[in-house]
Amino acid sequence: MELYDSEGNLIQVKERKMGFWAKIGGGSLMFAALFHVVLLVVGGFWIFQVIREPEKKVDFMPPGGGGGGERGAEHQVQQKKRAQITPTTNAKRVFAEGAQASYSIPEQGDSFGEMSTLSSLSGGGMSGGLGGSGSGAGFGKGAGAGGGLGMGAGAGKLFGLIPETMRKRCSKEDRMARLAENGGTPACEDAVLKSLRWFKSTQAADGSWGDSNKAAMTGLALLAYFGHCETPASEEFGDSCMKGIGYLVNRALKADGKMSADFTVNGWVYEHAIATYALGEATTFCKELKIEIPSLVEMTEKAGQFIIDNQHKSGGWAYLYALEKGHPDVSIVGWQIQALKACSHTGIKYKGLNACISKALEYVNARQDDNGGYGYTSKKPSREKTYYTLTGVGMLCNQMWGKGAQTEVSKAAKYILENTKFDYNDKSGDLYVHYYESQAMIQLGGDGWKKYNEIFRDQVLNNQTEDGSWKASGGTNSLGGSSGKVYRTALCTLMLEVYYRFLNSDSGGKRRSGI
Repeated sequence: MELYDSEGNLIQVKERKMGFWAKIGGGSLMFAALFHVVLLVVGGFWIFQVIREPEKKVDFMPPGGGGGGERGAEHQVQQKKRAQITPTTNAKRVFAEGAQASYSIPEQGDSFGEMSTLSSLSGGGMSGGLGGSGSGAGFGKGAGAGGGLGMGAGAGKLFGLIPETMRKRCSKEDRMARLAENGGTPACEDAVLKSLRWFKSTQAADGSWGDSNKAAMTGLALLAYFGHCETPASEEFGDSCMKGIGYLVNRALKADGKMSADFTVNGWVYEHAIATYALGEATTFCKELKIEIPSLVEMTEKAGQFIIDNQHKSGGWAYLYALEKGHPDVSIVGWQIQALKACSHTGIKYKGLNACISKALEYVNARQDDNGGYGYTSKKPSREKTYYTLTGVGMLCNQMWGKGAQTEVSKAAKYILENTKFDYNDKSGDLYVHYYESQAMIQLGGDGWKKYNEIFRDQVLNNQTEDGSWKASGGTNSLGGSSGKVYRTALCTLMLEVYYRFLNSDSGGKRRSGI
């Protein structure tokens, strides 16, 4: 193309040679390359920030006994989590069917772990407890006492935050080693598994156990599960465990943290404490295992705080949770102290807990006779009793809260060793009494424990029935109906779990071997 100026003269235009870069469209290519680099940077940032690496799944170790071997496979845990049922109409309601939980067990601050026992559910009305004689009105006829503690050593990284006293039971290898070390036999483990399978087979559709005092019976069954480290993540008993927890949470939701079928009867003070005890242990395990059960933590907090806030002015606890007058006694106190111990391991901050426990221990120890025995409402045995049936209660309460080296414990241990008897089929076969004593004596350790172990172990083993439950004993005025069988079976199961459930306290072992 020719160009001319304004006068018509031809303008000479020197052609510029086009370089190779221009010929191949380098400019456009550069722009496109820069554009894609920007896209990659933005995309990478988005992937890093939004699509994060999924959390590592933890392989929970089911404790022995049921179908999956020592370590549960990762996919089994995830199946449990997928089975979780979240409320559809009420965000606070927990549905037992297939629900799932989340565990986190805090370190305990003393030499004890949690406790698991049954208290007065069957004696003269809750006045004395499940197993002894009493004068109150609760859901049974006797006095009695129950209690429990946790024990154990580590069982892998997952349980690193679980209180030392609770871990040992969670590894089958460690559990069996502890069983043998403390004087148990393989028959003890077989009996426990047989009883847990009985519990699983007799659970109601709503997650409860028994035909009366269901909150207490469900609490006891759950404590037996937890004593063997059976949790909602366990292969064989996980679903049953989850349903039981769901039942208690639902009941607590209906009454602002309180748990009982009837708040007008004296005995609900026992029922609430036993159920709270179970929720405390459930919360501790569920936090560690990252199993989220709606309202579990909230209800555990309310249930435990209710016990603290309704302590009797004497330092004990009374029927109907009366603050004044009423009927406080050592048997009632034993259950409240155990429940609060379990609650203390949850990581929940309870108002006034330390002061409450101090007052409670003062109340208990003020009822110890010079001979070492603990009385019922004073320094005297329970009604029409010559043996101080609550001695194990007083002894254990002190041990659970770091007082195992006190003279009260030494005197109580001496009294038990010199006076206790156990024949399952006669009056000395008071399961309520021996449930407490078995736990207190293993905390003592040494020769004292060896002697007591010879007294109780075979008596319990030899009276289990073919279906896994325990027959009525000669000395326990237990509940009737199916609740009576749940009660007896839970007590006996917890007694046989004592070998790995509890460790010797700082006052036990060789230091007490001369008792």
